[in-house]
Amino acid sequence: MKQDGMNYAPKGKPNPVVEPGEFNFAVTALDHGHINGMTNGLLEAGATLKWVYDPDPEKVAAYQEQFPEAAVAESLEAILADPAVQLVAAAVIPNLRSEMGNRVMRAGKDYFTDKTAFTTMAQLEETKKVVAETGRKFFVYFSERLHVEGAVFAGQLIKDGKIGEVIQVTGFGPHRLDKDIRPDWFFKKEQYGGILCDIGSHQIEQFLYYTGNENAEVLHSKVGNYANPDTPELEDYGDATFLGDNGATFIFKVDWFTPDGLSTWGDGRTFITGTKGTIEVRKYLDVAREETGDHLYLVTAEGEEHYSLTGEVGFPFFGEMIKDCINRTEKAMTQEHIFKAQELCLISQEKAMVIPTKK
Repeated sequence: MKQDGMNYAPKGKPNPVVEPGEFNFAVTALDHGHINGMTNGLLEAGATLKWVYDPDPEKVAAYQEQFPEAAVAESLEAILADPAVQLVAAAVIPNLRSEMGNRVMRAGKDYFTDKTAFTTMAQLEETKKVVAETGRKFFVYFSERLHVEGAVFAGQLIKDGKIGEVIQVTGFGPHRLDKDIRPDWFFKKEQYGGILCDIGSHQIEQFLYYTGNENAEVLHSKVGNYANPDTPELEDYGDATFLGDNGATFIFKVDWFTPDGLSTWGDGRTFITGTKGTIEVRKYLDVAREETGDHLYLVTAEGEEHYSLTGEVGFPFFGEMIKDCINRTEKAMTQEHIFKAQELCLISQEKAMVIPTKK
């Protein structure tokens, strides 16, 4: 599945934080293949998969081929009525993700959604109210940091002070379009939210995390449709520039122009400049040299280092998320951080200049 970004589902080493049956989750809304990666992460952290539900039986059957332990629920209502279920994971169409989360949280369960979780500011504000009212947790699957060992290790190096204070982050998030297999909603802006809101969400979350910012200003953003006139609502290119409250800056670019000759779905990279060193993460391959991913390059006063990290670091977010649900803590990711990352996605999308392109 490395060629296919829509169904890319990383697997790591099992690292359970709970005993079987101690933390139960259910899965619903199988509209995006990211649900498989979300499931893998939870299972590897020791969670027990109890139910799956989707109104499309073909999607359920395909999911059960990978995760046969999931019993088929008759409805979402049946899942929400089961007192044993502590978390519901879902990958519904983007503009429906907050509404589903609100419903799950009002039923007394925590919620784990694919990114992007919101396509309008009104959705974000409503979900903030529901979180405050219910005390439940609303997690978002920012997979390009949480499910990439090189990206996880970069965070550890920064916390250890290896590159000093982070002053700049540059992110590249190219994706393969795979136009012929995408669902209709993928091409409707009201439903997918726009490119900066959608795949830009990964980049924006990483900036906040690596720089330690709690807020930032969107200085400039732009979007365009360069090569897909038959789907005019698809934005196939976007970029933005941010200034963090602590002075760190950020530039990122996302697009749907991965060439067919690339051995994976996108050559995602992150460049991090600190006052005492630099980090580059080559997430999914080292182009034309290594088809393996998770390459990290560290340069400090001590010299140059290359790390090949596949199978070396793991994905601690999932175990931390489970423990946060059980203990009502915020070790995996704070709710404020999640909401701020999503807010900045929406602002960058709303402010975006539309690039005039010749068709």
